[in-house]
Amino acid sequence: MAIEAIKEVQTMQELASKYEIHPTQIAAWKRKFLEKAELVFSKEAPATLNEAKNTKEKELYSKIGELQVQVDLKKRSLGNDRPMRCHGETRTCFPW
Repeated sequence: MAIEAIKEVQTMQELASKYEIHPTQIAAWKRKFLEKAELVFSKEAPATLNEAKNTKEKELYSKIGELQVQVDLKKRSLGNDRPMRCHGETRTCFPW
């Protein structure tokens, strides 16, 4: 979509109608694409992208760990240290 916006064959409003997205979002994607376009031809691009990916991955795993600790603490505070079994389509769960 950003490439279509760059080509300017259709107006932002036409693209917005075509893809059912607000024109401001298309303009933002176009601007971001043009800002980062030089990375396509840069030798540093893969390293930079890998570093960004690894950083984001570490952040997400850290968040998962935090959330798991919170869940465990909630279970203990409710006295549900034991595993839960769920039955039926409504997924009614009981400690067993």
